[in-house]
Amino acid sequence: MLHPSTITRSLAFASMAVGAALAVALAATTAQAFDETKYPDWSGQWRRPPGVSIQWDPTKPLGRGQQAPLTAEYQALFEASLADQAQGGQGEDARFTCIPPGMPRIMTIVWPAELVILPKITYVNFENHMPRRIYTDGRSFPTDEEPSLMGYSIGQWLDTDGDGRYDTLEVETRNLKGPRTFETTGLPMHKDNKTIVKERITLDKSNPDILLDEITTIDNALTRPWTVIKKYRRYRDFIWVENNCAEGNAHVGIGKENYMLSADGLLMPARKNQAPPDLRFFQQR
Repeated sequence: MLHPSTITRSLAFASMAVGAALAVALAATTAQAFDETKYPDWSGQWRRPPGVSIQWDPTKPLGRGQQAPLTAEYQALFEASLADQAQGGQGEDARFTCIPPGMPRIMTIVWPAELVILPKITYVNFENHMPRRIYTDGRSFPTDEEPSLMGYSIGQWLDTDGDGRYDTLEVETRNLKGPRTFETTGLPMHKDNKTIVKERITLDKSNPDILLDEITTIDNALTRPWTVIKKYRRYRDFIWVENNCAEGNAHVGIGKENYMLSADGLLMPARKNQAPPDLRFFQQR
């Protein structure tokens, strides 16, 4: 007769074996479900093409040259932003504080990005920001999710040429918060944050090392949906470099004013004739 402890050990080993077998089977099923040959090859490092700056519509110059379809109210806000920047201020552009640019501005890809395609999600990893998540598992938009600068993105893969392989990712992004602008000039987005961004991402049929992102922004600061096409160039021989915006940032925000740190660490004005900050809580000399 077997000793009770021997029976217990045997049952434990059997349970472990069954668990391991189930894990292997699950892994095999998952691997089989994600057939990489059905998805496009978007590996590598993606950057803005040479000669393209950080304007929103890459075919037009920064600022007024963008000819953005702004409402009268937001055109006035934009003009005020440009005027403030001309005096050394930051205008409507809050990026000097190192907050993320948010959607859709993040897709200008100021610094290189990487796209990682997985069965239920596609990641857009940025060299200097949190990754962007595009869910492709058939979910609906949540009703209780906290808004974020990056928003909530849901995508759907398409086989547009019928060859049995996906070639296009359609994405819709909602649930955004501010402050957000289109570009560094402070080209504004509505403060109600009801922005909807629609994208159609695909490789250029004439050059597999060019990725096209057709971006349509629907925003109450605009008189109509605004569509631009961003192009990213693939680099297959690359390195990744850490880019920390806060490191070495000399901007100092106090209240609604922006000041600067001098080379010797002293507070200095950021624009001409700027008043000093309110220092009532500090001992006066």
